Amino acid sequence: MGMWASVDAMWDFPAEKRIFGAVLLFSWTVYLWETFLAQRQRRIYKTTTHVPPELEQIMDSDTFEKSRLYQLDKSTFSFWSGLYSEVEGTFILLFGGIPYLWRLSGRFCSSAGFGPEYEIIQSLVFLLLATLFSALTGLPWSLYNTFVIEEKHGFNHQTLEFFMKDAIKKFIVTQCILLPVSSLLLYIIKIGGDYFFIYAWLFTLVVSLVLVTIYADYIAPLFDKFTPLPEGKLKQEIEVMAKSIDFPLTKVYVVEGSKRSSHSNAYFYGFFKNKRIVLFDTLLEEYSVPNKDNQEEPGLEPRNEGEGDSEEVKSKVKMNSFLCFFLFAVLIGRRELFAAFGFYDSQPTLIGLLIIFQFIFSPYNEVLSFCLTVLSRRFEFQADAFAKKLGKAKDLYSALIKLNKDNLGFPVSDWLFSTWHYSHPPLLERLQALKNAKRD
Repeated sequence: MGMWASVDAMWDFPAEKRIFGAVLLFSWTVYLWETFLAQRQRRIYKTTTHVPPELEQIMDSDTFEKSRLYQLDKSTFSFWSGLYSEVEGTFILLFGGIPYLWRLSGRFCSSAGFGPEYEIIQSLVFLLLATLFSALTGLPWSLYNTFVIEEKHGFNHQTLEFFMKDAIKKFIVTQCILLPVSSLLLYIIKIGGDYFFIYAWLFTLVVSLVLVTIYADYIAPLFDKFTPLPEGKLKQEIEVMAKSIDFPLTKVYVVEGSKRSSHSNAYFYGFFKNKRIVLFDTLLEEYSVPNKDNQEEPGLEPRNEGEGDSEEVKSKVKMNSFLCFFLFAVLIGRRELFAAFGFYDSQPTLIGLLIIFQFIFSPYNEVLSFCLTVLSRRFEFQADAFAKKLGKAKDLYSALIKLNKDNLGFPVSDWLFSTWHYSHPPLLERLQALKNAKRD
């Protein structure tokens, strides 16, 4: 009886109080769930101190121990940074940080001669202040991660001066994209009438396509140096393989990732008939001289086949954004949503977007995120299967081991942690599948 009485009492609260309480409760539930999963994985790091028998042929004990200690440090950092983030977010909600920042933005606008009727300008000031606050509060954590954890384990190549210049540059570039896009989106919502959600969705879709198109040519080079892969055997074999599978490769770049860290990676980008491959210079260090043992090449090939799958993921995300804008149109008129977060006398469009997309949709977003993670992992297995068809199972097997070793990835995972978080299948599962293929 007592429990049901307290439930009934909860429903006696005004709607805005119930909404606010539900948002906080869900936020902490997700945080505790994530912490529970992280602790399960951390237990693996602590207790698995020797190379398991199934890994003895692919990983030496020294590398295994380095990986274990690296992941332990990262796990500790993740716990404290996650706790800080959750507490900070809770304090902002409890003490009215969002309406305070909105009023502060209004005062800045008033001092510049813009009254309350200039809502879009006030919204841009709000975004600028909010992102500045986020950048400043996140800076100590980023500094610690780079200059303590990454430095300790031999990955960091940045100087403090380089780091700070990079952080400032990222902030400026972000504002140059965020503010104009946000102002146009708010304007479209304002003038769009009953079907504004369709126009808003189409606008975000166009912006996404434009950013994908210009990112590598105009944005990424602001931070890293991209150079064409020199002519030679490596480039020739990549192009030959791309042609053999009808992969529309236009360019192959090398990015100077070594000025930041010794982590290695490779990726490709683009859409339709314009794909480009990017190799980290750290990945090529050991292969640039021999030029015949191109193990990084098979590591890329599965992603070629997986691109078709990634397009499927992208299409699902696009449909998801349409659904979100539609539901936003349904909910934006609900005054209790604004009142729940301290907006009793006004209903700014930007604040509505923030409340609905970040807080109200958070349960849906968690479920969607998990589903996309599962989908991505499925596509990775399909990509590996494609490598098998090319006769590259043995090469991919070696490349995965090499990449895992270079980046100190820990090959043992808690099943629940990996199910929830890993968009790539655990290393052992991929190797086992490839090992079977090699035998076949």
